[in-house]
Amino acid sequence: MHSEGFLMLYLRLETGDFAEPSQLALRTISFTRVGSVHVPGDATSSEDCLTVNVFRPHGAKGKLPVAVYVHGGAYNRGTASMHNTASMVGWSEKPFVAVSFNYRIGALGFLPSTVSAQEGILNLGLHDQILAFKWVQENIEAFGGDPSQVTLIGLSAGAHSIAHHIMNYDLGTSLFHRAVIESGAATSRAVHPYDAQLHETQFQEFITEAGCNDRPQSETMNCLRSQPSSTVINASFTVFDRYNPSVRWAFQPVIDGDLIKRRPIDAWRSGKWNKMPILTGFNTNEGTYYVPSAMSQSSEFTSFFRTLLPAYSDKDLKTIDELYPDPAVDPSSPYLETRNIPVGPQYKRVEAAYGHYAYACPVRQTATLASAGQEEPVFLYRWALNKTVQGGANHGDQMAYETFNPEVRGISTSQEEIAGTFHAYITSFIVAGDPNTVRGQYENRTVWKPYDASVASGHKIMVFGEGNDERAGGSGTGVAAQLVEDEWSRRECDFWWTKAGISDVE
Repeated sequence: MHSEGFLMLYLRLETGDFAEPSQLALRTISFTRVGSVHVPGDATSSEDCLTVNVFRPHGAKGKLPVAVYVHGGAYNRGTASMHNTASMVGWSEKPFVAVSFNYRIGALGFLPSTVSAQEGILNLGLHDQILAFKWVQENIEAFGGDPSQVTLIGLSAGAHSIAHHIMNYDLGTSLFHRAVIESGAATSRAVHPYDAQLHETQFQEFITEAGCNDRPQSETMNCLRSQPSSTVINASFTVFDRYNPSVRWAFQPVIDGDLIKRRPIDAWRSGKWNKMPILTGFNTNEGTYYVPSAMSQSSEFTSFFRTLLPAYSDKDLKTIDELYPDPAVDPSSPYLETRNIPVGPQYKRVEAAYGHYAYACPVRQTATLASAGQEEPVFLYRWALNKTVQGGANHGDQMAYETFNPEVRGISTSQEEIAGTFHAYITSFIVAGDPNTVRGQYENRTVWKPYDASVASGHKIMVFGEGNDERAGGSGTGVAAQLVEDEWSRRECDFWWTKAGISDVE
C-alpha cells in the first residue's frame, strides 16, 4: 500500500467572531499529521479549525475520482483523523483522491436561537462543509483529482450532514455527484426551527455557562466574542453533556430558511432533492451508545420516549410499548436479557427501540424514498458483525472495515475477508458510482443489486458479517456479505415511518 498525504492544508477562516467562513490564501501547515483536534472540552481547541487533508495513490496519473469524508461526532465531537482515509485510498483496486476536513462543531458551529438568527450565524458548521466542497472544486485538480467525480462519504453526523446537503435543492449537484451515507439520514434527528423552545433553553444554559447571561440580549454575542475560546468551548461541552447520552442533544442543525428550509420529511415529500447515486446503511445495534445501560423499570422505558418525543400521543407510546414487548411481563420477549453483562433488564429493549427510531429506520426510509423518486441507483446495507457482547454491531463499527484498517484485518482471515469485501464495495462506488464495477481481489463477492422500493421484488439489502462474533469472544466466522430480502425489523420501521416529522414538533 502506498499513498501520499498532503496534510493540514489550511483554509483560513474568519471565524473568531461567530461568523460565516471565508476562504483566504491556501497554505500548507504540516505534512506529518492529520488535521488538528477541535472538540468541546479540549483546552487546545480553537474556532479557527477548517483544515483539509488530501490523500492520493503514489504515482497515480490522470484525473482521478474524488472522495470527500465528512466526519461525525453528534455535531459536538469528532475530527477528520477518526477515519483512516489514507488506508482506504492506499488499498483501493482503482486509484482515487480523498479529502478529509475539520469544521466547527458544538456551539461554535451550531448555536440555534433567535439571537443567533439575528446575527446570521445559524448552521455555521454546514456552511464550513460547503466551503470545503467548494475548495475541492477549485483546487482538487492540482492533486490529480477530477472535480466532476466527487463522492461525499460520512458516518453519523457526517451522514446527517450529507443528507441535509442532498435535501438542499438549491445547492444543486455541482459540488458533489454521489453519496455514501452511513448510520445517518436527514430524518435521523429531530430538526426544529431555530427558535424552538428547546433551542432557546439550551442557548440560555450555554450563555450562562459562558458567563454572558447577565448582559442585555443586544450585547450577548459581543460578550461571547470577548470570552477566551476555552471558556466558550468548555461551556459548549458542559451543556451538551447535560443532555447526553440521550435524548435531546444541544447544538444541532436547525431549519434556518437557507441551508435547511423545511423539515426533511417535507423535502422528501416534495420530490425535490439533489438526485444522485446513493449507498447507505445502518448497523444492527445502533442504539447502544445512546441509552441508559442500567435501565431496569418498565416505567423508565416509557419515560425515556415521552421525554425524547414529547409530541407523541399516549396512543403512540402504547404502540411503542407493544412493538418492543416488555420482558418484565412477557418472558417470550426477544428483549429478555440473557447475557451475563452489567446492564439493566430494560437495556436490550430500549437499545433496540432507540436504534430503530434514530438510525435504522431513517436510513431505510432514505433508501425507500430515494429509490422510488429517482432514476439513479440506491444501495442499502446492514452491518451485523458483533464487536462486543454488550454493543453487538454498534454505531460506527463499520468505519474501520471500510478503510481496510490494519486493526481489524489483522485479527483473523474472516475479519480480513469482511473488511476487504466491504472496502471493495465502497471504493468501487467511489470510483464508478456502482459497488460492483471494480472487481479486483474480491471479484467473487456477491453482486449488490440496487434497492427499488417501487417493485415488490426490489427490496434487497446487503448484510455484512452476519454470524461473526470473533471480536466479542465467540468462534463464529459468519458470512462476509449476503444479499437478502429487506425484512429485518420491517414492522417496527413501518410504525416509525408513520410518525416521520412528528418528532420535529415540540
